[in-house]
Amino acid sequence: MKILIKLGGTLLDGDATRLAIAKQLAAAQKINPQTVIVHGGGKQMTRFLAERNVESKFVEGLRVTSEEVLDAVLKVFAGSVNHQLVASLIAAGAPAVGITGIDACLAEAEQLRPDLGFVGKPVRSNPALLHTLIGGGFLPVVACVAGDRNGQIYNVNADQMAVSCASGFQADRLLFLTDVDGVKDGSGQVIPTLSLEQSRLLIADGIATGGMQAKLNAAADALLGGVGEVVIAPGAAPDIVARLLAGEAVGTRFVRS
Repeated sequence: MKILIKLGGTLLDGDATRLAIAKQLAAAQKINPQTVIVHGGGKQMTRFLAERNVESKFVEGLRVTSEEVLDAVLKVFAGSVNHQLVASLIAAGAPAVGITGIDACLAEAEQLRPDLGFVGKPVRSNPALLHTLIGGGFLPVVACVAGDRNGQIYNVNADQMAVSCASGFQADRLLFLTDVDGVKDGSGQVIPTLSLEQSRLLIADGIATGGMQAKLNAAADALLGGVGEVVIAPGAAPDIVARLLAGEAVGTRFVRS
């Protein structure tokens, strides 16, 4: 089974939480070698920029990316966050390899909107590198940075990166491990199963906004892109990876209809 797991940056922001999730992922990769990790790191990025007196500006949940911010994207996402996670995975016994969407054109992107600067939208994914690494017994760990064939680098939303890689990889399951219990309805209750139609209604009714709206759109894109199943689940829950892979109903599971 091909599995892609997207980790929210909150899970990676402390040594203890990072090592805890790394142990779970290492155990999962031993059972299911066809596993790929994609990670974010927005919290770490905001802190890095603030320490350098650079204000973080967002438009519709996306970080406006100037040349200065893009340089920080490489240092933080492709640098410290990626390699700290890889080191934790190796400590947990997994043969992890850190890469980005730039490598071997894993995720090709184009500029999303001029007002956002160097924010990219993935337009195609070449999974050859993932297949090569997995075929060699390695665990790919992908930072949310992409490029184009002219050498331009782009900051890419981590959820969109996960969808692009999962679609190209033709993943059977895409798991979003995040800092919420799942998708909630208007009364604050977690919705166990959500169709595309219901997902669109949550957005239209203003119940799902901001980051959750982005995740709902990403989940829809993944299903329409051929991914078999999408789940949004609480990454800090005990043994969450093993429970999800065993089919336990945790968080919100998306279905096409």
